[in-house]
Amino acid sequence: MMSTATLVLTAVGSVLLLLLLVMKARLHAFVALMLVSVGAGILSGMPLEKITETMQQGMGGTLGFLAIVVALGSMFGKILHETGAVDQIAMRMLKTFGEQRAHYAMGIAGFICALPLFFEVAVVLLISIAFAVAKRTGGNLVRLVIPLFAGVAAAAAFVLPGPAPMLLAAQMHADFGWMILLGLCAAIPGMLIAGPLFGSFIARHVHFTLPEESFRPPTDQQTLPSFGFSLSLILFPLVLVGLKTIGAHFVEQGSRLYNILEFVGHPFIAILLACLITIYGLARRQGMDKSRVMQICGEALQPAGIILLVIGAGGSLSRCWWIRV
Repeated sequence: MMSTATLVLTAVGSVLLLLLLVMKARLHAFVALMLVSVGAGILSGMPLEKITETMQQGMGGTLGFLAIVVALGSMFGKILHETGAVDQIAMRMLKTFGEQRAHYAMGIAGFICALPLFFEVAVVLLISIAFAVAKRTGGNLVRLVIPLFAGVAAAAAFVLPGPAPMLLAAQMHADFGWMILLGLCAAIPGMLIAGPLFGSFIARHVHFTLPEESFRPPTDQQTLPSFGFSLSLILFPLVLVGLKTIGAHFVEQGSRLYNILEFVGHPFIAILLACLITIYGLARRQGMDKSRVMQICGEALQPAGIILLVIGAGGSLSRCWWIRV
């Protein structure tokens, strides 16, 4: 067993090497992580024949749970966008808060709409709403996009079913319902402070006007699903997970109801049901044919695959770091 100091130095050196490979050598993050994993295994004194086995265990252990959630969640979010549910929520928030408080609307819309989406995807999908408001009001775009980014980031970092909190909950064997509750307690204040409040402050010093050619109007509201239905679809998997947590405290353990709540409240089943309802209760009812639904699901898995590979490679690296501890 190696000393603690040696292991710490190996970890620090691995991080620095990773940054060098990604930022200077311009290697893809997945390739860089795999190379650093091999280096970390060698430097930590791991036998050569054990390095690849350890990397495989790290990859499998990390993705065994997360891959299903991310894959289903990416399809769920993509269909919500293609059917206009995301646009409906954003536009309703703006209508409710008014143009004077549009920065609060953008923060809340970003937070809600990012729950079923990846950070980058949510920003790309919602940025046109911020452009539309800035174009209509002639206001500072900075005052709108900072809250949008803060809302999306808060949801992605703290609230299930985001990949990061989902991975953390799985590895720590935490209760998913409590993770949602505590995540909301951290995310909402963080979103308000880093979003509308900071956005209003920084907008006094930084001004950006939207160029004419960059504007793309949002989806026609007449083609959008209702706000209530759109919001209920996004909250549906969170409610199922929450019911599982409630059932664990108020329903007799081992009873039929308890087992049902445990089953439907698992993230696999909760997101799977939400995905099926979105396909057949929203997309198909809007007249979207089966081939188009299949195409949307396939497109959604492309960015998800890259994200999963990078997360899995990170699991391999962490396994090579600490297997010698």
